Amino acid sequence: MLLSELAQQVDAVLDGDGVIEISACAGIREAGPHEVTFLANAKYQSHLSATKAAAVFIRESDPCPEGVNRLICDDPYFAFRNATVILHGHRVHPEVMEDEGRGISSRAVIHPEASIGNDNRIHPNVTIEKGARIGDRCHLYPGVYIGPDVEIGDDCILYANVAVYDGCKLGNRVTVHACSAIGNDGFGYATHAGAHHKIPQTGITILEDDVEIGSNCAIERATLGATVVGEGTKFADLISIGHGTTIGKHCLLVSLVGIAGSVEVGDYVALGGQTGVAGHLRIGNQVQALAKTGITGDVPDGSIVGGAPAVDADTAKRNALAAMSLGALVRRVRSLERTIDKMNQREE
Repeated sequence: MLLSELAQQVDAVLDGDGVIEISACAGIREAGPHEVTFLANAKYQSHLSATKAAAVFIRESDPCPEGVNRLICDDPYFAFRNATVILHGHRVHPEVMEDEGRGISSRAVIHPEASIGNDNRIHPNVTIEKGARIGDRCHLYPGVYIGPDVEIGDDCILYANVAVYDGCKLGNRVTVHACSAIGNDGFGYATHAGAHHKIPQTGITILEDDVEIGSNCAIERATLGATVVGEGTKFADLISIGHGTTIGKHCLLVSLVGIAGSVEVGDYVALGGQTGVAGHLRIGNQVQALAKTGITGDVPDGSIVGGAPAVDADTAKRNALAAMSLGALVRRVRSLERTIDKMNQREE
């Protein structure tokens, strides 16, 4: 489409040549003369003078070299996202090879007492157990396991080898990427006389509407009640959530986050990669944790924390910078100790 047409569709104000034909989106360093890019981070400001992009999504207040077509907007990253949807679209899911005219492979194993909605695509080697209920327009990739009495809403996507254990519930528009487990047993044992005795995990896991779970995640079912992931929350890969934990709405969890059991996480929380959270804590609304944070106590609303154990982010950064000089500091202290010893010996 023409650049002027794209600007209109994403509610950007065009400053430049609107008759350029646009075919794709790209990064600021890779973009070519028929691609659009964006500037959302001042770190990449210097690349504007060298970019070959047809235009750049940019805030009106950000400086821009002469000759670069601007697509002025309040949120360049979101505008770029919308342009990507328009020009590239979302992933097109494959058709089922053997669908018997119903979108369901003849090699899928579906219990006669399971309920399957309309317009679903169910691939080979999917297993759906007794009492499970699948909504409309869902896509289940090969190897998906749906346990007894599971409830899955409309427009859900479960990629290859996802397992949803018995009784768990997924809302509408939930996406679970390959090899993740929803509702596996919580890590619950009673230690008696030197042996660890398993506690039956009788609860479930609930994923609310518009949740997306990355690959190789494990969200344990509760011992009693439910482990809950709130509406709109997004997980990256390799994340573990302990039994009975509740995660609020629209949170972001980066790869390798681990949260122990019975934690209450508020809304709009962002946890950086490799953050660990001890059990039975409360993390307030809009909390942010830097990468590799170790959270061992409650965190108030709106806090930005880092370090292990967690402290406020500014202190954590200063501690990290100081730790980089620990070797030199140790050498200085030892040198001072030797000097003091010599002074004491002379006085004696």
